[in-house]
Amino acid sequence: MNLSAQTRQVPKTPVTLMYRVYKYVLPEVRAELARLRVIAERIPDDELRVQALASMTSKQFHCEGGGIYAAANLNSRHILVPLIVCLQTISDYLDNLCDRSTSLDADDFRLLHQSMLDAVDPVAPLRDYYALRAEREDGGYLHELVSTCQACVRQLPSYASVQPHVTELVGLYGDLQVYKHIAKELREPALLAWWEAHRHRVPHLQWNEFAAATGSTLGMFMLFLAASDEACTPEDALRIRDAYFPHVCGLHIMLDYLIDQEEDRIGGDLNFCNYYTNQSQLTERIGLIVENARKDVTRLPVPRFHRMVIEGLIALYLSDPKVSGQQDVRLVSRRLMRRSPLTRLFFWGNSVVIRKRQSSN
Repeated sequence: MNLSAQTRQVPKTPVTLMYRVYKYVLPEVRAELARLRVIAERIPDDELRVQALASMTSKQFHCEGGGIYAAANLNSRHILVPLIVCLQTISDYLDNLCDRSTSLDADDFRLLHQSMLDAVDPVAPLRDYYALRAEREDGGYLHELVSTCQACVRQLPSYASVQPHVTELVGLYGDLQVYKHIAKELREPALLAWWEAHRHRVPHLQWNEFAAATGSTLGMFMLFLAASDEACTPEDALRIRDAYFPHVCGLHIMLDYLIDQEEDRIGGDLNFCNYYTNQSQLTERIGLIVENARKDVTRLPVPRFHRMVIEGLIALYLSDPKVSGQQDVRLVSRRLMRRSPLTRLFFWGNSVVIRKRQSSN
């Protein structure tokens, strides 16, 4: 992979990475979220405004975590930070809308998520993404998110090389969001039928693990980072896509579902951790995904950076306060953290510090 200029910039130690995160990424991510919050506060429709603001408040760490990829190319962070924050914010906002929706219409969910496909297409026209639902007046909020993403991808020198894979991952993400939010009795049959169309590509995964992998934005963000280097080729982009999907992406979302089990039970939401016979099998399967993720990233330049991403994910999710309130999750967490490398423990400590700072602001 011929990404020499970017490779020289990529942080190779946890200390260097976290220095950049504290100095550049967190302040710039939070500044972009503050800009978006001002727009969201003016949304005329009460329900859309509530969900837009809630997504930025409760899921801010999604944007902060995604910002890690901007730390790997500081010269392009003025493009990468708003791109990552705005695409992640679309994802979180629409997830809130669909989770707590007044609608169970697959066509409505599909049209809402067309906004993500348009956001990663530099020439796509803006549409009325709310046309199939009752709540429609957002004061231009979703269009602002889409337009910002489009303006950013237009500035990435090698975006043409990565665009097919970004579009594929965004398309799979949209499929998942449609199938997991329709009427409860239709969700599993729809997800299983979808899995049947894709299982030949990842036969070693269970259907819920494939579905989880499609719910991650990390592969998209890594492709954005690669596209910020003019030396990135289509072959490089394919290698990145294959290194991140399904295992790095799957690990990301399985951890997310792991800590959300109690919340999802209360909300009646589908959770992919509920499809194992017991907690031991859940721990074993997540452990296998971790091993495969570590193997996959060895094929990329500066594999240490991607291994830090993997250890950072485990630390970020398993240090979440939600873990301590769920006995089963606490046991799984202990097993996964057993014999943790120092890198993971370092990121664990930093995750706790960042959360404390965030809650005190």
